[in-house]
Amino acid sequence: MGGLPDGNGEYIMRNKITVSLLGAVLLTLAVLSTGCGFFAQPGKTPAEVHRQHVRVLKINHQQLMADVDKVLLIDKPSTLMNRRMP
Repeated sequence: MGGLPDGNGEYIMRNKITVSLLGAVLLTLAVLSTGCGFFAQPGKTPAEVHRQHVRVLKINHQQLMADVDKVLLIDKPSTLMNRRMP
């Protein structure tokens, strides 16, 4: 019953389907785990890609610093005094 094949070969067919599905899942994970680096990026030179990465990192750093300034309340001048400090 549970693990024994019956006369119709249902157990063997279930094993084939299970192995096929497992293989398809593993193949999908292997393809998805390679990311964009596996495929060629036509139209971009390595220098352009490097400039783009540097630009993104620079923008991310600026946004992070702006967020830190906002949390520490140093993003705008204080209005505690009515006179400006030199």
